[in-house]
Amino acid sequence: MNILLIGSGGREHAIAWKLSQNENIKNIFCAPGNGGTAKENKCQNVDIKVTDFDRLIQFAKENDIYMTVVGPEDPLALGIVDRFESEGLKIFGPNKMAAKIEASKAFCKEIMVSANIPTAFYGEFTDFESAKKYVLEKGAPIVVKADGLAAGKGVTVAATVEEAIDALKEIFIDKIFGDAGNKVVIEEFLKGEEASFLAFTDGITVVPMVSSQDHKPVYDNDKGPNTGGMGAYSPAPVMTEKLYNFALNKIAYPLVEELKKRNIVYKGIIYAGLMIDGEDVKVLEFNCRFGDPETQPLLMRLESDLLEIFDACINQNLKEIKINWYSEPTVCVVMASGGYPKDYKKGYEITGIDSAEQLGNVKVFHAGTKLENEKVLTNGGRVLAVTARGKDLKSTIKLAYSAVEKINFKDMHFRKDIAQKALRRL
Repeated sequence: MNILLIGSGGREHAIAWKLSQNENIKNIFCAPGNGGTAKENKCQNVDIKVTDFDRLIQFAKENDIYMTVVGPEDPLALGIVDRFESEGLKIFGPNKMAAKIEASKAFCKEIMVSANIPTAFYGEFTDFESAKKYVLEKGAPIVVKADGLAAGKGVTVAATVEEAIDALKEIFIDKIFGDAGNKVVIEEFLKGEEASFLAFTDGITVVPMVSSQDHKPVYDNDKGPNTGGMGAYSPAPVMTEKLYNFALNKIAYPLVEELKKRNIVYKGIIYAGLMIDGEDVKVLEFNCRFGDPETQPLLMRLESDLLEIFDACINQNLKEIKINWYSEPTVCVVMASGGYPKDYKKGYEITGIDSAEQLGNVKVFHAGTKLENEKVLTNGGRVLAVTARGKDLKSTIKLAYSAVEKINFKDMHFRKDIAQKALRRL
């Protein structure tokens, strides 16, 4: 059978890698893919943009595609699932109304309040002056979020009132996020430690994945601006069994049920960004797809067949399958272009990937790369996601960084403290 995988990041390379292990899958077409998917077993890249729905539908029909899998949020928010289903094509991911939990932070907050899902107090604004007034009333620290999709960069955790007002100026006046900044959500600053809770759902049953933790800020010790994610690991000790069950029963299921009340059937991935402060858990945001880079360490721990899980979500029989996970921990270190998340250069040759993978139990997932004349070149902000699985967390961290040391490209940058939070809890 043939699969069409939409996206070009590290998340999509990890999905392609995992799907390729299914012996019944013959071809995985990645649209548009990256330098890693171009070389992956059973995979070939297709030069179609993720939002060119007409061409994607045509390709699916012409190439006998069994299932289309959507990686990034943009096509989901624009209704790719609705379009494919209207053509009788099988596709994995939430429909447009369900994807609104990520596409609109204001809608997401409304859903959480209505469903009694614990979250921060907030206000929403469509103009600079009223938002500024709210910030002056509430004080700092405070969180400023562009309402729409901003590739993980539309959130400012402002330590001072001045920083918050500067963020509002960038959104409303400088329009750095375009239409995604037509509305702003301003939230209470929550203390604690962040963790990611991801689950599969068919709109009836919710099956959680093993726990994971992302590292958003660009520099060590969580300093600097937020990025799309500089590394991740699984499991996350901050997610105790009690908190894990709380997230399932008081966050994930209430979300699905609240959407169902509104005649929205949610099929796909639920991703809740959590803030954990002791026994107190609040939701920072919901995303409508796999996290990146959480996907890489999570799928390295997944023992079960991924296609079977996707099928169960689409066919609404998720309760009938058992999902198994490897017990060994995984650690993922993102190697980024110098200057990311702001300005950076592209086109530098990357060396040492094969040497890194020869260490064993290491997979180098490509994100911002392209293949040109048999050379792998940098082609984005987050370039590689070097992921290792080992017998215990300490040795797995060491293995991941040993692999990182084998790889080289000009101006590369990576955090040197991925998973150290977990070590402190062991």
